[in-house]
Amino acid sequence: MFELSKQFRFDAAHTLQRDIDADSSRRIHGHSYRAEVIVRGPADPVTGMVIDLGHFERALEGARYDLDHRFLDEVGGLGPATLENLSAWVWRKLENDCPGLARVSVYRDSSGDACSYFGG
Repeated sequence: MFELSKQFRFDAAHTLQRDIDADSSRRIHGHSYRAEVIVRGPADPVTGMVIDLGHFERALEGARYDLDHRFLDEVGGLGPATLENLSAWVWRKLENDCPGLARVSVYRDSSGDACSYFGG
C-alpha cells in the first residue's frame, strides 16, 4: 500500500461572519493557502504507479484554478470560506478524478492553521 501526495498553493480573499471581532470580520481580507491531496492504494502492476502524476497534476490544477485569486464568497458550493469548507470543497472537486483519494488538507502556513478532510 502506498500514499502519494501532491500540493498546490493559492491566494484568495473572503469575508467571514464571526462572533469574535464581529465588527472587523466582515471586511474583505485574504490569505495564502497550501492544499495537500493524498491518494492511497497499491501500485498498478503494469505502470508501477498509484496514480499517474500527470493525471494527478491536471486534476489539482482544476481545483487550484477555481480558487486562486478568487473572492471565495463567490465560489459555488463552498459556503463560508473556512478551512473546513475549503478542505471538503477540494475533496468534492477531485473525488471523481483521483481514485484512492484519502485525505485533503488545507493550510494557512502564515498563521499555523490547518484542517484535513477524509471524506465520507
